[in-house]
Amino acid sequence: MKPLPIATLPIAAFGIGLLAVWSLFVGVSDVSLAALFGGAPDQATQVLLVSRLPRTLALILAGAAMAVSGLLLQMLVRNRFVEPSTAGTAESAIFGMMMVSLLAPEMPVFGRMAVASLCALAGTGLFLAILRQVPLRSPLVVPLVGIMLGGVITAMTEFVAYRQDLIQSVRGWETGDFSAILLGRYELLWLSAALTGVAYLAADRFTVAGMGRDVATNLGIDHRKVMALGLVIVSMTTAAVIATCGMIPFLGLIVPNVVSLVRGDNMRGSLPWVALMGAGLVLACDIAGRLVIHPYEVPIGTMMGVIGSALFLYLLLRRNGHAG
Repeated sequence: MKPLPIATLPIAAFGIGLLAVWSLFVGVSDVSLAALFGGAPDQATQVLLVSRLPRTLALILAGAAMAVSGLLLQMLVRNRFVEPSTAGTAESAIFGMMMVSLLAPEMPVFGRMAVASLCALAGTGLFLAILRQVPLRSPLVVPLVGIMLGGVITAMTEFVAYRQDLIQSVRGWETGDFSAILLGRYELLWLSAALTGVAYLAADRFTVAGMGRDVATNLGIDHRKVMALGLVIVSMTTAAVIATCGMIPFLGLIVPNVVSLVRGDNMRGSLPWVALMGAGLVLACDIAGRLVIHPYEVPIGTMMGVIGSALFLYLLLRRNGHAG
């Protein structure tokens, strides 16, 4: 398939902007142009600035960051079916959040994210260590290993949480939900935006590292340092998103695969598209979740679970069809 020209990138960004504007005016409270400039302007303006705008910004930042994290992890592991929720990364971050709530409940949110990042990094490192010991006859074995590892970590987390009466908090981190996002409760996601920028600056190095240790070394790239940088970015981004709004499943798996169909495998060329599509998909799912049973709301983790699992099955069947 012929790659999309870079000139279409502003058009895609404009489409994301339209979704963002739509997101500002969807919800239970009346935030409309008539309310802003007519009936109750003070109340509508407060809802817009305190709730709707932070929520929309959080959706964009989280969607872009998690999609880019998925692309980065796929590049480093050299497998199309890996992302933070299929590599034990997200589950390890949730375990870290739970342990902080248990042992240091007064720790500030940045400290919680730091502990969750370390746990996510340890979980991803364990995933990679297991892969080195498993004969990989099929690319599908890799995500299966990650899913099983994530299941073990989740079981440990929920066992401890149940004994310590923290199961409700754990359930909240396991299911992405932006309904509680307010001004002052999403700013941690700007760190994930900065990390996404770092990933873009180092995109060429990650592309070379994804070709393997021998190729990277022959081209003068320190494979170990590049891998470490990539895993730190993935771990910190995942922890920041989970600490803010919970886990968004399948996003980092679906978006990079779809973009690769039209943009190829060059990370520097694909990364802006992955970020935009990730933000757009999260915005669309969140708007749909607010409308489908209005005035109630379906959490975005549920929406992405349904849509993402269906797209995941499609990608699997498509791959098997080409293999046949």
